[in-house]
Formats: sequence, C-alpha cells, structure tokens
Amino acid sequence: MGSHGSEFDADFLSDLEPALAQRLREVTAVIDGLVTGTPGVLIEHKPASVAVHLRRCSSGDSTRLATRLLTGPATLPGVYVTYGKAVLEFAVVRMDKGHAFQALRAGHGAAAAMFIGDDVTDESVFESLSGPDLAIKVGPGQTAATHRVDDPIDAARVFATLAEERRTWLAGADSTPIEDHGLLSDGTTLALLTPNGRIAWFCHPGVDAPAVFAELLGGETAGHLTISPVSDTPPLSQTYVPDTMTIATRWAGVTVTDYLDRSDTPAHTGAVTTATTRLVRAVQARVPVRIVFAPRPEFGQVAVRLEVTAEGVRVMGGAEPIVLRCPEATWEISHDGVHETALGTLTPTAQLREFTVELRTGSDDLSMHRLPESQRRSMTEDHWRDWVARLSVPEHHHEHVTRSALTLKALCQERTGAILAAVTTSLPEGLGGVRNWDYRYCWLRDAALAAQVLVALGSTEEAQAFLLWLHIVIAGAAAPERVHPLYTVHGTPLGSEAVVDVLPGYAGSRPVRVGNAAQGQVQLDVFGPIVDLIADLVRVRGRATDDDLWLTRACVRAVATRWREPDHGIWEIRDRPRHHVHSKVMCWLAVMRGIEVMESVGQPQPEWVALRDDIAADVLEHGWFEPLQSFVCAYDRPELDAAALHVALTGLLPHDDPRLVSTVEAVEAALRVGPTVLRYRYDDGLPGREGGMTICTTWLIECYLRAGLRDEAEELLRQVLACCGRTGLLSEQWDPHSGRGLGNHPQAYSHIGVIRAALALDGIFLSAR
Repeated sequence: MGSHGSEFDADFLSDLEPALAQRLREVTAVIDGLVTGTPGVLIEHKPASVAVHLRRCSSGDSTRLATRLLTGPATLPGVYVTYGKAVLEFAVVRMDKGHAFQALRAGHGAAAAMFIGDDVTDESVFESLSGPDLAIKVGPGQTAATHRVDDPIDAARVFATLAEERRTWLAGADSTPIEDHGLLSDGTTLALLTPNGRIAWFCHPGVDAPAVFAELLGGETAGHLTISPVSDTPPLSQTYVPDTMTIATRWAGVTVTDYLDRSDTPAHTGAVTTATTRLVRAVQARVPVRIVFAPRPEFGQVAVRLEVTAEGVRVMGGAEPIVLRCPEATWEISHDGVHETALGTLTPTAQLREFTVELRTGSDDLSMHRLPESQRRSMTEDHWRDWVARLSVPEHHHEHVTRSALTLKALCQERTGAILAAVTTSLPEGLGGVRNWDYRYCWLRDAALAAQVLVALGSTEEAQAFLLWLHIVIAGAAAPERVHPLYTVHGTPLGSEAVVDVLPGYAGSRPVRVGNAAQGQVQLDVFGPIVDLIADLVRVRGRATDDDLWLTRACVRAVATRWREPDHGIWEIRDRPRHHVHSKVMCWLAVMRGIEVMESVGQPQPEWVALRDDIAADVLEHGWFEPLQSFVCAYDRPELDAAALHVALTGLLPHDDPRLVSTVEAVEAALRVGPTVLRYRYDDGLPGREGGMTICTTWLIECYLRAGLRDEAEELLRQVLACCGRTGLLSEQWDPHSGRGLGNHPQAYSHIGVIRAALALDGIFLSAR
C-alpha cells in the first residue's frame, strides 16, 4: 500500500472522485506558492496527497516553512495532515496506516501479523496490533511497539530469522512425528496424545465433527489439553498399559495415565450408551504440575469464554457442553485477543499426591463421578483385556499384532458398526504438500479388510456389526452397483469436500480438508473384500445367515452389472476412470468367494462360475504387459503398481506361475525403497511426492512368503515394525528419506497389513484359497 495506506491498488487514480481531485489541485497550488524559493525543499506528488520533505532544508528554513504550512493549507477543509520525520503530508482522503493494515489483514484472513517500522506514522499500526501479533520499532524514540531493533540492518536480520524459522517449521522439525501420537478410544470417541502429554486431536460431537483440540494441524493456537511438570522437563517414557487403550506418560516425579472412560458401558452389550464422553487424565505427582486447557471448538472458528468454578472450568458460548473437572487445581484465565485459555496448577502435598483431571463433553456436569477413578480405570482396562484374551494371536510379533488388533478395535464404531479408515484428516502424504485427505469415514473396502483380519484372530463381533451396518447402507442405495466407496459412520453420504482455511496444516501442509470427494467416484473393487469377509465369517461360524446370502447376491449382482466398466480404482486418483487391474481382480474375488458362500448352503450358481471365468480371462489377457514382464496398473495404463500384487494374493493364478514371480520381482525392483514400497511412480496429476505405503509393503511380504522367500519376508516385516511410533502405532505411509511417518494416523490399512503379514508367517493366508 502506498501513501500511508490511502493507496490500495493500481486503479486508485481513476477512482478518486472529481471533487477530491479538484481539492488536491487547490492544496498543491497553495503549497507550491509557500515553498517556492526555499532551498532544499522536495515536493512529492502522490495520487491523493502532496508531501513536503524538509530534511534537506536548514533548521531555520524548516521551522519557518513548517509553521506556514500548518497555519495555511493544513487548515483547509477536507485536508488531512500526517506528520513524519522532517516531512508533512497533506491528503484529501483519510490516511491511517493502522486502518489500512487491518483492512489488508482482514482481506487475507491472517491469524497473526508482523509490522516493522521506523516512522511516527507507523505508531497507528503498532497500536492496532494485539494477541499473537508482533510489533517491531526500528531505532530510538517512544513507541507502542512491543519490540525494538537498532537499525535497518537489524530489521533485515529479523526477516532472515523469520524466513529460516518458517523453513524449519514447514519441514516439520518442530512437529511431533505423526507416528509418535498415541491413540485413546472408548469405542465411539477417539483422541490423539503426544509424547509430552498433550491431547492434540479431539473431535466433538463425533469422530468426523470439527475438532475441539486441533494442535495436530495448527499448533498450540488450534487447541490442546496439556498436563506436564511445571519444570518443563522432558518425559522419560510413554507406553500403553499392556492389552489396553490406556497410556501412561512418565516424567521425573510425575506420571499421567490417560484413558477414555468405559465404566458406564453395560457389561452385557459392550457398547458405549451414554452421550457423555469422559477423557480421564489421572495424575500422580511429587512436584508441581501445570495444566493448559485451550478448547477451540469448530477448528478454532468459534470463540468461547471459560468460567472457573470450585470444581473446574466450564466452556461457555459453544454449541456443545464441555467442562474440565479438577477441583484441586488453582486456575487463572489468559486471553490472546480472540480465545481464552485456562492455566491450572496442581501442588502436591504429603497428604495429596493423586489428582484426577477429567474432560467431559456432551455434559456440563462438574460433579464428582459416582465411582472412584481407580475403579473406573480398572473397569475400562478390563474391557480391553477381556477382548484381547478372546483372540488367537500368532506367535510371530505377538505384541505388535496385539497392538494392531486393539487399534482396529478402537476404530470400530460400536454404536453403528462402521469401521474408520483413520482417526485424522489432512495429515500429509508429503510434508509441505497438498496430498492431504480426510479419512474419518468408513470406506467399505477398508472396513471389510479390518473386520476380516479380526475374524482371522478369533473375533467375529466386529464383522457382524459391520455387515449389519452395510446391509442398511446397500439397501438404501439406488441399486447395489451404485453404492458409494465410503460413508459417514452413520451410513449417510458425506457433505461436499471443503477446506478449513484457518488451520495451517501439519508442518505447514495445506490445505486442511474436511469431507472427501472420493465418495463420488466409482470403485468397483469394494465388492471383493466384502464377499471375501462374508465367506470367512460363514466358514468360522459354520453357517450362512439370510443377511449373508442377501449381501452376497447383492455384491455379485453389482459385479455382473458393472465389471466391464472403467473405475477410479483403489488409489482414488482424481483422473478419468480406467480399467484397473486391481479392480478387475477384486470383482473376480467377489464372484469366486460368492460361489463358495452359495455352495455352503446348497445353492450352486452356475452362471456365477461363467462370470468368474470371464473376468479371470479378461485380466490375464489385458492386465499383463509383456515389456515389463508384469501385471500392471490398468489396461490403458501399462505401468507398475503395487496393487497388481493382488493377482498373486487372491489366488487368481497359482503361486508358482511365472507371471506372478516376475510381477513380484518387478514391483520389488521398481517400487521398493528400503523398508517401504511405493504405490506407483507414474504421474497422478498431483504435485510433489509421497512416501511408501505400509500396506503395499506388507503385500510384498505376503508375496515373498508365497514364493518361498521366508528370510526376505521376515526381514522386511522387522523393518516395517521398526517404523512404528513410540506406542507401536503406524500412520499410512513412511518416508524412507526422512525416516518419518506420513499420512493419516493411525491408519487401519497399515495395521491390517501387519496382522496379515504375521498370520502369513504362521502359514495363514487370507483371500487365497
């Protein structure tokens, strides 16, 4: 902006009203008459003003001329005077840098601003800044700025420092590694916990609702609930209590135990029924402890007030009730100009060293719970332990498989039967990039695969709940073949994909998205995993239900109707549909397993046999690309793709078929990078690169085992498990170059892959029969 904020754009001159232009000419004429003949005066003509520079005049001439100007043109009506260092500016429009700066800021939606200035006219900007803004005065003199540097060289150093800090931030150096976030769950609500005791992700009133705590995607200003020693010492350890979803974080003198309370869950149903979520943070302390409660509902777009009571803190002004109970804490409220934050202190004594900090959402009740905290914790942990005790976990990597199973169980929505793909939205597949998607929904494919591995471990309740949910979804669709690839946990279509502009994203990776446009795609592969799951469940249960048969017929009918069509495929590439090899193979799998289901009840389907054989012949004819000696991405895209490994994984061909062997070798050579396997290397229309996909890596492990390469399989699985975070969780991808997790977290796909690989090491191969 020019002229102290009065010039906003290049069209300013043409926008100046005729009357104002005439007034400017009159003022200029008066000033020209007064200054003529005075040595050293410089007149600067601007679109809406005229400036008189006096710094080259003698001291006496400068004083005399300033007096004439202030008693002459400065008194004319409609003239605004701005005083600077040895300069007077006479304008015919209001000039105020502070007003102009705030207009610029509002136009860009800036959450914070920095202004550096050395002039008297810059004070109006300094006075307008607040909260996280930064005001820097250059040089001496009285100022409203909060910071000062000596000269313009130092001002340049400020900019250089800021640029370097921003580069570091964008690289993620200050961000908690994605894979190091621990997961809390009560079967309905989910939260993520950082290694330093911060609840960094928590959505309310549902898993796909806007976040109350979004530090994960926006830093501290996006909301968090932190408990740590006042001394700010680093934590010593963070681990899950074995076979539970309880996390214990320990510092010297402090231990915080976190869990989502299940003590109100009826024992006979196992499902959470209360509408109130209780996130319990049990504190044992020998030293003072700090609590920072910074709720930011609706991704921080709703400013709320915090009210301190004798029992804790109540959030006022939000659409949903939220309270934080901790009667032993002393509280004070800080304000950053937009949001309030509650700062609490716990001071242990010889008699009192145990405290309970409890976040309650869906309720404004701050009263004491009817059960002591220790009993609630025991009941909650017993729920998870009892479930784990019913599993048949393979000996290979027993602890990791158990944690993966618990993670998948945590992603199961007990009230509906849906299974989430991940807990988060917009964690980047490449740091600083745009490959950021919302995974807080139920993908039919992913959910079926998750339920299938739990069935393989001995738990069928998740599969039965999911298939009941799915029956309702498909029955409500226009036709089975028109089913969407994903739905909300309530079985409804998603809203339109949108961007949350107020959040900068994890490590500066914009945009932050809500919703997912993939719901409008055609993904014909979804039917294979569904029927594969039904067939496994029927085998384990020993019988097929009417619902099983209905779903099987619906899926095979959908395949028969559309299998010859192109689709968007498993990777949901935002490009034109293609004849993806993986999708065709999954269509074949749906029919093949469907035949088994119907034969188990004495209802052979000869027309399905013909359909199965037609699809197989089509894949073998068009999916193989001789120059690469491999099955490829799509009939019309002859490039390597890890998803083509499913020709081997499903049993479409015998495991020793030369085409399968060479496909595995081609994928290994082209797509494996250290401990991970890329999905593909072809151009998918998006900028930047991504990491390797964990589930692709475990597919390769399964293929190694089918090919008799056990040593290679065991070593690669060890490398995959080394990519787990501190609490044993995996995000969607792994960057072999930076050695960091990428993508949404924790990802169902990744933990599905770990379980499948461990089962395969025990000789149990899913899908292929």
